[in-house]
Amino acid sequence: MKALLIGECREGKLLDSIYELIGFAALLGADTAMFLAGGDSRLPSFGGRLYLADALKYGEYNPDLHKELILAAVRHEQPDYIVFSHSSYGWDLAPRVAASLRIAQVSEVVALAAAGFEVPCLNGRMRRTVRPATAQAVLTIQAGTFAPLIPGGTPQVERLETAVKSIIEFVGYEAAEMTEVDLGRAEVIVSAGRGEGKKENSARITDLAKALGGEAGATRPVVDAGWMEKSRQVGATGQTFAPGLYLACGISGAIQHLAGIKKSGFIIAINRDKDASIGEVADVLVVADVVQLLPALIERLKNRCSG
Repeated sequence: MKALLIGECREGKLLDSIYELIGFAALLGADTAMFLAGGDSRLPSFGGRLYLADALKYGEYNPDLHKELILAAVRHEQPDYIVFSHSSYGWDLAPRVAASLRIAQVSEVVALAAAGFEVPCLNGRMRRTVRPATAQAVLTIQAGTFAPLIPGGTPQVERLETAVKSIIEFVGYEAAEMTEVDLGRAEVIVSAGRGEGKKENSARITDLAKALGGEAGATRPVVDAGWMEKSRQVGATGQTFAPGLYLACGISGAIQHLAGIKKSGFIIAINRDKDASIGEVADVLVVADVVQLLPALIERLKNRCSG
């Protein structure tokens, strides 16, 4: 089995997602080659064949040109799988490659299964196993779900060129609008899930976060319901981070949320369901009703601080 991994650069820097792709390929047991639009000064720590396109010439992203360059690498390698990160780069480019090759695409892979690949469904509440209908397939893998692997070594560089012309010009990146919340810098995050019951109860999450010297976060359903602002959304569809302590309150554990919290130092989950998915990643699972437990916990913390 062979996999062609599609790496990414941003503003001249390699993205760590490259090593998640390598970790995924290792689980597949696949021989690997890689495509990258980048530069000679920053190459991945990877001993395989690297198809390198000059980002100064072709841009760090150009859908017309990068598609043709990847197709050239595919012709050389004839891989079983062409693997992208499930990122804005992968969302846009993977379907173009799959359509050009007339092969299947499996998006947002979160796990391997004996019968194929696991992907989320029902807004992340469940998973299903799918198998590509073609021998060759394009895959995108969800960020944070596969452990990164840095194999070391120096890549064997094969330079790629294309004569294709594009009317698209890559002009740069636009910074996201700054918000008053930066969960990426927080050492402690306390997050609310639907187990909080109603918007008024979310104030307890903020109170607990303050008592612990941290920030309040929320799952997507909580944000969608208007209980907390979008800037506090945690998970693969929100912010990913690595706090020292993550406290999940009334969160069942959809795969997107688990992907977002995976790099936390220590995870405490409070949930009425002892079999909730959040328990699979939590260091401590407290089986309790957050509506009843949080007020008592906040009061104990306040008394301890005042004493």
